[in-house]
Formats: sequence, structure tokens, C-alpha cells
Amino acid sequence: MAEEMNASYDKYVSPLSERYASREMQAVFSPDRKFRTWRKLWIALAETEKELGLDITDEQIAELKAHAEDINYADAKAREKEVRHDVMSHVYAYGLQCPKARGIIHLGATSCYVGDNTDIILMRDALAIIRRKLINAIARLARFADEYKDLPTLAFTHFQPAQPTTVGKRASLWINEFMMDLEDLDYVSGSLKMLGSKGTTGTQASFLELFNGDHAACEKADQMIAEKMGFEGCYPVSGQTYSRKVDTRVVNVLAGIAASATKFSNDIRLLQHLKEVEEPFEKSQIGSSAMAYKRNPMRSERIASLSRYVIADAMNPAITSSVQWFERTLDDSANKRLSVPEGFLACDGILDLVVNVVDGLVVYPKVITKHLMAELPFMATENIMMDAVKAGGDRQEMHEKIRQLSMEAGRNVKVEGLDNNLFDLIDADPAFPLTKEELTASLDPKKYVGRAPQQVTSYLNNVVNPMLEANKEVLGYTSEINV
Repeated sequence: MAEEMNASYDKYVSPLSERYASREMQAVFSPDRKFRTWRKLWIALAETEKELGLDITDEQIAELKAHAEDINYADAKAREKEVRHDVMSHVYAYGLQCPKARGIIHLGATSCYVGDNTDIILMRDALAIIRRKLINAIARLARFADEYKDLPTLAFTHFQPAQPTTVGKRASLWINEFMMDLEDLDYVSGSLKMLGSKGTTGTQASFLELFNGDHAACEKADQMIAEKMGFEGCYPVSGQTYSRKVDTRVVNVLAGIAASATKFSNDIRLLQHLKEVEEPFEKSQIGSSAMAYKRNPMRSERIASLSRYVIADAMNPAITSSVQWFERTLDDSANKRLSVPEGFLACDGILDLVVNVVDGLVVYPKVITKHLMAELPFMATENIMMDAVKAGGDRQEMHEKIRQLSMEAGRNVKVEGLDNNLFDLIDADPAFPLTKEELTASLDPKKYVGRAPQQVTSYLNNVVNPMLEANKEVLGYTSEINV
């Protein structure tokens, strides 16, 4: 038991894997996925070279395929201790299982053939997971926006009371930013290409030698490998590696999602403070170790916390891209192993939290209305002034009277701690030729939300729902939160 405990608790374990990221995303960046992909790339290379005329047999390729999945990790690990080179260790281990094909494994390639091409493949697969979760987050928010598109609420600029909006319209602002992220994701994902088989400095010199000076065969090799791995093509030029600007573009997409998620989560945190909207709170959940009554927005806070990590992480690939020397340098390697996978793991956890929070949002219409009605008399003064003028009042006199009474009402609220009594003050002033009923009619919140409900309906019908319909096969995802 002690040994089991030490094995579990005596070394650092990333909270991204233990607490935040899904098993699905962790699997994409697992060593097993990486090394299986290496073997698929070696098979694609051998098949391509055979198809372009090199002396490689069907028997050799069949042998490679027979051992594509059952990786002999112990052999690779033992070899790496000797040679200190991960790629050549796995070439060696694969060769032990495939003695007939041993001589043609990795033929003409450099380490980046498997390393860089695998990185592109894994980023493509990880972006697909992010895309599915992002679309599901948008779908949940779209339902929320539609449900509450008509519910007036106090809007804020500078977190100061402003002209009313609706709860659904506010949600449409969150959706819009996530939709922009989806556009960026689709563009970047759709532009991903393979490195291909470019050789040690990107000149394909080794392949030109293998194909006896046949330039066309070298170009075909790149295209054939790309297609075998599910890509449309390869980057037309490169050094030994694909441009690290590719990583920058990918992680920038993740940082964009993180920024949108932070905007959403911060709004929820503020709304929960106002007691207008709350994130889900489980029956046995504890909000504070000292204050038993507390219901802290811990999920939204975690979204903001993880998002900050992803936004900061975007600097890593950008700096790495900027300092690559000529055709290749290795100061990208250790950084890439951290920044790209961990950016994906954190973003994966963020989107699971977003889906979870939206699924359980609780809206309190009575509190929302109470807050709105406390401020609405001030916002209704222009309408009151116009109605008074129509009833025979003088516009300039009405304006000055409303200004004075508004100041008095504001003082009552801020200094005396009383309710907003502006309407009572106006009603008691003989200068206003309006009845109490006419004044009260000015307090219908729906008169002050403009086109908010119609904007929500139009946005959902014309922009969001067509996207959801086009991606209906990925809808229905339910997130699981570990802690």
C-alpha cells in the first residue's frame, strides 16, 4: 500500500491531466498516439517509395503493417538509453519486429519526417475536438439566448447602469465571440498541411538521390504521403522543419477561444454577484470553508483561470517562431513539447466548463426586474418629458423640472438609502400635466429594450442556426467536470 501511495503522490503530476482536460484530448497527445503515428508515417513513406519505383516489396510493407499497433516500448526505451535519440530508437525497435523491412524503415528521411508530420496530424485531430466542443457551447448558448430573448434586464456600460437590454441579447454577445473563434479555427485547421519528406535542410537532396535525379518523383512523394495521411498537400517550401509560425497560428486560435470564454465567465461572475444569474451549484457543494452560506462561481472562476494560462501560452510559439535560425535549430523542441499540448489540454478543459456552466445556468427574473425597476425611472424621463409636452407642458420647463427632481431622487437613493421615488416626486409636482396612470405606463421595461428581441431572433436564424444545422452530427456533447 505504501509503495502504491508513493507511486501516486511522490512526484509532480500536471493538473491539466489530473483535473481539467478530458481523456479524449489527453489521448491525442499521449506517447502511444505519437509513436503509432510515427509507424503510420513510416508505412506511408515505404508505400510511396515503392509506388515511385524503389526496390521495396509488398512483403516488407505487409510486415510493417502487421506491427503498426503493437509497439515494443521496452526495446525502444532500452535502445534510447544507449543512443540518446528517440527516433532512431523507435526505428531500431520497429526493425526488431520487422526484420525483412528493417533496411527500408525511415529510408531517406530525417527525424523531422516523423516528428513534424506527427505534430501536424495531432494538432489537426486536437482542433477537431476543440471544434466539436466549441460548437456545442454555441448551441447551448443559442438555446439560452432564444429562451430569454424577451426578458428585459439592466444593461451596463463601464459597469454603470445603462439603457436596458434583454438577457438573451446579452447572451448573443457571448455567442458572437465564440462564432468568430469558430471562423478562425476553421480557417487555420483548413490551412494545415504536412511537412512531407523534405530532408535535412528542406532541399529533398536525399530523395533526389534515391530517385536517381527524378525531380518529379520527389514532388509526387510529398503529395502521395500527404494524401495517405489525410491531407490535401504539403507546405511547398520548408527548412528541415515546417515553419513554427504554424504553431503560432494554432495556439492563437486557442487563445482566442480562451479570451471569449473569459468574457463569458466574467460576466457570469458579475451577474452572480448581482444575484441575477447563477452558474450551477450542486446539492452537496461547499462554497467556502468558513462561510457556509456562500455560493461561489467556482466553475466560471476556473474558466477565467485556465483561460489566462492559454492566453499567456500563446507567447511561446510566437517567440519560438521568431528565433528559428536558418533551416533548423533545436531551441523549439522542449518548448513545443509543453506549449502546444498544454494549450490544447487547457482549452479543452475550458470548453468543457463552458458547456457545463451554460447547461446549468439559473436565471432569477424577479431579481432582474427589481434591479431594472430601481433604475428605470431615470431612463424613462425622456419619454415622460415628451408625454408632458404633448399634454400641454413647456419643453424647457419640463426638462429643468425633471433634472431637479432626478437629482433629488438620486440623493434619496445614494445618501439616504431609500428607494427611487422619482415618479412620486413627478406625480406630486403640479407642473407635470400627467396622471399617475400615465406615469406608470412609462415604466414598461419592454419599451426600452429597442430591437434586442428581434436582433436575437435574426442573429440565431440567419447566422447561428445555419451553422448548427451544418454541423448537427457533432451536437449532443455533454461535458464531465472532474472536480
